[in-house]
Amino acid sequence: MGFAVHAVGKGVEGVAAAWEHHPDLITVDLNLPDIDGLDVAGYIRARSEAPMLFITARAELEDEMAGMASGAAAYLTKPFHPRQLTEAVNQLCPAGPLSAHGRNQST
Repeated sequence: MGFAVHAVGKGVEGVAAAWEHHPDLITVDLNLPDIDGLDVAGYIRARSEAPMLFITARAELEDEMAGMASGAAAYLTKPFHPRQLTEAVNQLCPAGPLSAHGRNQST
């Protein structure tokens, strides 16, 4: 889809990456080894307005509501079809990986 991807495995690393790279889209898993994804979203949201897509195995309505309240623009439950991810990304970044600043950015 034209995005450069910066993948990390821990919440602390994700927060740092979001602050460093100023991404056009941020994906967050709720089940991280070091920090809950809801906390990660809160830390990121404090310094970034980029849309956040939660991708998680937590399928309870309460989890989804908490995710949306923490700043997520969309919530995708695992397992999912690749097309569902593509559709969510297209909705959150309809112009693709071109930022409001007019330059290509990373996710």
